[in-house]
Amino acid sequence: MKTPRELKVKPIKNGTVIDHITANKALHVLKILHLPSQESAVTIAMNVKSSQMGAKDIVKIEGRELESGEVDKIALIAPHATINIIRDYDIVTKGKVNLLDETSDIIRCANPNCITNTEEPVESRFYVTSQEPVIVRCYYCERVMDQKEIEVQFGSF
Repeated sequence: MKTPRELKVKPIKNGTVIDHITANKALHVLKILHLPSQESAVTIAMNVKSSQMGAKDIVKIEGRELESGEVDKIALIAPHATINIIRDYDIVTKGKVNLLDETSDIIRCANPNCITNTEEPVESRFYVTSQEPVIVRCYYCERVMDQKEIEVQFGSF
């Protein structure tokens, strides 16, 4: 009887592993980070079984360490994600994303009449009113957006 071969994803030497991404949100994370790029190889695992989450996504980015501002953006889509910085195949830093009380220039207001959706050079800005589930309120027009409206900002894949 043949035994099934286990396929494993090659470990990365240097870079970032984003783990515990909400299932089916990995492509949104890539869009937030403007990936893939020519500078970084990216590996994506979607709907991976997880004892904590049931199912999760994982993104590995070879040759790039995320900056804190990038990590903060990920929290809008994947509030339970963990960020692992890898150097010489070892995890040197492990942390969780942190949804800040205020975000700017990540998503657009869903209100078509908001000043941020006009020709005016105004950066979008939101207050986070709830972290679980994620709910934000526009600084300018006070439009409230829930998780589904936020995800629309990143498009469908």
